[in-house]
Amino acid sequence: MTPGEVLDIATQAIWTLLGMAAPIMLIGLAVGLMIALFQALTQVQEMTLVFVPKIVAIFLALIVFLPLMGALLGGFMEMITDRIVAG
Repeated sequence: MTPGEVLDIATQAIWTLLGMAAPIMLIGLAVGLMIALFQALTQVQEMTLVFVPKIVAIFLALIVFLPLMGALLGGFMEMITDRIVAG
């Protein structure tokens, strides 16, 4: 395996990781920003108010995006196994 092939696999791994993590992280960020805006507008400064909506939103996002994440990881794994078999 040449250094270029290793670099290509590493690049694909990073893009796969970002593709799997981005939807969940963006939803967590959006919910956090909405809660922060709500807290700023109402002047409610309760620190625990952020956690429950974020946890629920991330859990629902995991349920929705799990097929996409599985497809991305499956495609990456298929590419890796094809390269292993090809030598």
